[in-house]
Amino acid sequence: MKKNLLSLFSGCGGMDIGFEGGFKIPKATINTAIHKDWIQKEDEINYYLKETFFETKFANDISEHAKITWNDYFSKKRGYDLNGTFKVGSIVDIVKEYKNGNTNIFPQNVEIVTGGFPCQDFSVAGKRKGFNSHKDHNGNIINTYIPTEETRGKLYMWMKEVIEITLPKIFIAENVKGLANLGEVKDIIQSDFSNINGDGYLVLSPKVLHAGQFGVPQSRERIIFIGFKKSALTKEALEELSKKEISEKYNPYPIPTHRLNGEMHYSSVEHLMKMFTPSKEVLLDLNEPEETTDLSQMYYSKAKFMGIHCQGQKEIELDKLAPTIRSEHHGNIEYRRLTVENGGRKIEELKSGLKERRLTLRECARIQTFPDDFNFVIPQNEKNTKFAVSPSVGYKLVGNAVPPLLAYHIAKKIESNWEFYFDKN
Repeated sequence: MKKNLLSLFSGCGGMDIGFEGGFKIPKATINTAIHKDWIQKEDEINYYLKETFFETKFANDISEHAKITWNDYFSKKRGYDLNGTFKVGSIVDIVKEYKNGNTNIFPQNVEIVTGGFPCQDFSVAGKRKGFNSHKDHNGNIINTYIPTEETRGKLYMWMKEVIEITLPKIFIAENVKGLANLGEVKDIIQSDFSNINGDGYLVLSPKVLHAGQFGVPQSRERIIFIGFKKSALTKEALEELSKKEISEKYNPYPIPTHRLNGEMHYSSVEHLMKMFTPSKEVLLDLNEPEETTDLSQMYYSKAKFMGIHCQGQKEIELDKLAPTIRSEHHGNIEYRRLTVENGGRKIEELKSGLKERRLTLRECARIQTFPDDFNFVIPQNEKNTKFAVSPSVGYKLVGNAVPPLLAYHIAKKIESNWEFYFDKN
């Protein structure tokens, strides 16, 4: 039996892909010494991960482009049209629509809610306005008369409202690592989530997960909040999850499978851990843009080199984790290779005639662990002269996403503990 999943702030679906599983992934990203049971089948390059028992019944984002890419992938995956599953609009307006009488807007029997509430205002790279956001729930600049509950920095409160409406057994909320360092912000959000349905949810201390420790070939950190509906938990689970130190067996946070360096993890799989996945493991089998029919590999930013002191003007180091893929394009996308004059070190590639260029959309998607059948460039017509989703938009979508493989680790840990956590009724 599938567990109904409601996805908020879904973007193009990185979290949803991971939570549903059933996608292919380069072999180097999976530690089969620990998770051999995850593998459905394999070919020379990829493992095909098993599906989980989660199924997305509702997804939401303010971006129409996100909907187009989400529908393109999931409709093909399921084999039928899912156009009604993804609702475009602000979560604020959707909750208001529900309260105004449209009680059918959300699916029935929701068992899990996921959501990456907007992170720009909590980001280290951004202005870190947090709760004092200068934008509203639609991303527009606001004046002082807009209620603070409807600013972008307070949208997690509307995620809380959806949880209060649907009352799932568990919810997962994620944000950038920078939120953990913003004074009392993290504690306030944890407390607010705990007050859902009148102290009805046990919200664990949030944890920062480094994607590189879970096979993702990228330096990317996210803070994860996990909350459990107390009345749905078994007596033993409530007792175990209420402890200050939760045992590894019952902890819903996944156990790292890859080392970043020589750090110790003191887990039951310490001796089985692999070193991180270098970016070359997901990039070197791709054809150059001129030699492919994959639109997401054909297109890349043509922004000129702006000097080594600007963001995004570095050449990716193939033997290391890739830098964080950002939700921007043009001059902020790192280079696949630079000329020697601009500091490039891939001499053999340059000698063979390969040219200086930035990372393609597919290369960014590979670094984020999206499957190759997820399209970030979608044409409006057969001649590919106009785009329903352009390469420029595609860069933003892939950079905003949760790495599907990281989400899969979270989903599989929760799936494996489901019967311990919850009564069967």
